[in-house]
Formats: sequence, C-alpha cells, structure tokens
Amino acid sequence: MSKSVKYFKHFIWTDLEAPTQEELELLTGMFHIDLNLLEDILEQGHLPKIEKVNSYTFIILRAYSANPNANVSSVGELSNKIAFFINETNILTVHRASFHFLKNRSNECHSSEEMMLDLFNEILLSYEGPLQAQSDRMDDFERQIFLQSGHTISIESLYYQKSKARISKKILQLTQGVLNQVVVKPELNSTLQDTKETTLSYVLQYDEVIEDANTILNSYLSVTAQRSNDAMKLLTIFSAFFLPLTFIAGIYGMNFRYMPELEWQSGYFMTLGLMAIISIVIYLWFKRKKII
Repeated sequence: MSKSVKYFKHFIWTDLEAPTQEELELLTGMFHIDLNLLEDILEQGHLPKIEKVNSYTFIILRAYSANPNANVSSVGELSNKIAFFINETNILTVHRASFHFLKNRSNECHSSEEMMLDLFNEILLSYEGPLQAQSDRMDDFERQIFLQSGHTISIESLYYQKSKARISKKILQLTQGVLNQVVVKPELNSTLQDTKETTLSYVLQYDEVIEDANTILNSYLSVTAQRSNDAMKLLTIFSAFFLPLTFIAGIYGMNFRYMPELEWQSGYFMTLGLMAIISIVIYLWFKRKKII
C-alpha cells in the first residue's frame, strides 16, 4: 500500500493507493468508517454512488484509466474507482490504480470541499482525451467508407468504439446523479455548477459518438449491400447477353443426324450473324433503359 498524508490549513488529506482489506480495516478505527462501506471500496467495477454515513460523506467516482487505443468492453476495464470520505476536517481517498492528478497537488485549497471539487474536476478531465480520440476515430471511419469505398473499415474496432462510448456515457450519467446530491458551501456553488456542466457536456458528446457509430455501421452495411448489388447487376447483364447465345449454340451443338441447317453452305456465318444481332439488340435495350 502507498500512503500519503498532506496537511492543509483547515483539513488533512489522506490518500491510500492499492490498500489490502486488512490495511483498510485498520484505518476504519482512525476515521470511524463504517465497516460495511469496505465492501463498496474493495468491490471491482462498483459504479458511482453517494451516501451520508455518520459525520462523513461517502462518494465513489470512476476515472478513465484505459489506454484510448485499447479494445475494452466492461466498466472495470475502462475505468478505475476512487472512493472519497469527506467531512470538514478530513478527506480520505482510496483507490487501486495510480492517478497522476492525485500526486503533487498544491496546498492552495482552503477547505476539504474545495479539494473534493478539484479532484472531481480532474476525474472528469480524464475522459476528455479518450473522448476526443473516439470522435477522431469516427471521422476516420466516415472517410474510409465514403472516400475509400469502405475497404479498410474494421467492424470489430467500430464495435469497441461504440462499447467504450456507451460505458463512458453510463458512468458519467451516474456521476451526474452523484453531483446533483452533493451539497457545498455557498461560495463553492459556482465551482460545483461548472463541474455539473462539464459532466453534461461529456454525456452529450458521448451520445454523439454513439449516434455516429450507429450511422457509420448503417452506412457501411448500405455501401456493402450496394457493392453486392452492383456485382449481381453485372452478372445479370452478362447472363442476359450469353443466355440466348448459349441457347443457339446448344441447339446446333446437338448430334441429330437430320438437321437441315447443317447442310447450309453459309449456316455457320448466318448463325454468327444472328448471335451478333441478338447481342446488339440486347445492348441497345439496356442502354435505352439506362441499365448500362
């Protein structure tokens, strides 16, 4: 376990990274933390929540921790949680993963609530880079479909992009619910409101990514279907040309002894001429109907 304790003018911040259950239980006596909350802290994939316990406010939020290029499809793979215990004189943060924004924090915060909101904002900012990367990826998919005939688009990659956007949106919507229940001093209401607006902005942007993913998938399927239709159209045109020609060749390819045309001196050339006329008529008909 990595433990960091920082003393501010009006409060103390204790940060615990990757503690074991035994180490957490030792801290419950010092901070008077309800033992039932340890299960929430240690549970993998726990979603954002807020709860008032004795003199503390207990909050769980999740920060984006996956590589933006990684293919993930679950909450635990995409993000890691940070648990907060907050009151007037103490703020305790517990997390398994290492977060750079939890280290080297300045001592300019004047209250535990101000520190809490500052950390909330950093958690939200962890979604900004991956969100921009996903938006750029959607643009790449569109270019591949419409400018490169969709030959290089990966359906698997599109699925994971949509999955990450859907999970991120779900986490941020639950974070919205937590922020709506947070109560701070009047002078910090503006900061809290900015945090809420940032969360809403990210939710809407992730909503756009999901909508773009659905649109791109439909466009890809349409382009693929169009290519299949073009191939079938080409095969149909070839069949229309060769079917009557094959029919004629089949008749005169039969081995009956008495076939009058077999004795014609110009029968071969007349048959070729008939085939040519049929081909020209079919071609002109296709042109008139704008099929070719």
